[in-house]
Parts: sequence; C-alpha cells; structure tokens
Amino acid sequence: MKIWVDGDAPPRAVKEIVFRAAKRLEIETLLVSNQRLTIPLNNAFVHQVRVGHGADVADQHIVDHAQEGDLAITADIPLAAALVEKGVVVIDPRGEEYSEENVRQRLSIRDFMQELRDQGVDTGGPSAYRESEKRAFAATFDRLLTALTRK
Repeated sequence: MKIWVDGDAPPRAVKEIVFRAAKRLEIETLLVSNQRLTIPLNNAFVHQVRVGHGADVADQHIVDHAQEGDLAITADIPLAAALVEKGVVVIDPRGEEYSEENVRQRLSIRDFMQELRDQGVDTGGPSAYRESEKRAFAATFDRLLTALTRK
C-alpha cells in the first residue's frame, strides 16, 4: 500500500497529518507535482515525485502508478474518478471519500461549473479551509488507513 498525494494544492494541515501517519505506520507516501515541494527531512517514508510541466502530467503519473488498495488524496475530481475506477481509495482534503456512487455526480457538477466559467459566469472559488474540514479529513483519513492496513 502507498499513499499518493496530488501535490498541487493540499493545505499544509493535510500534508502534516499525512506525513505523521506515514512515519508512524511506515507507509511509503509520494507527493507528485511538477514543481519543487518541501517534504520533511526526518521522514524516510515521504518522497517527492517531480514530473515534467504540462497540464495533468502529475495526475497522469498518479493514475499510471497507483494500484488497487492504495490511498490517494486529491481535490481534482477527474483524477479522483480515474483512480476510483482503478480501485484506489480516494479522499479530498476536506474529508470527503470518493466512491463509484458519488464521483460521477461530482464530475458532472464540476463539468457544469466549468461550462459556466467558460461562458464568463463568475462562479467563485472554494471556501477557505476551516478547522472543521481539517478534523473531517483527519477522521476520514484515519478510518481509511486503518481499514487498508488491516487488509
């Protein structure tokens, strides 16, 4: 089992939770991005995978290398959909677990919002990351890690 982190924009609090769990449980954790990221120096289980520049290059790397039974963290809904299809367990930084049942609905909503933005409609952005979302992420992450490590 590996933990995959879409390194584009997870909040610092999410990365700290993941880094602590990786060290405590000795699980290889990979942050994938096309730019340099800061990772803890005292944690042999956390690594950065730096990919080339371009749209969705990091996402494609995760899709190509993640396997069934791995855990991925991303807010990117198309990436989440591709991973769920492969049997990867996926959660977003706000603590929502993506499943076969809900990821298609989220993808439809995302595509609709993109159409609105393409037409010039200001749809706003995501809300600020709140303490309640950090707690929700930590709880979901812990529950999923426990289930996956028991398999």
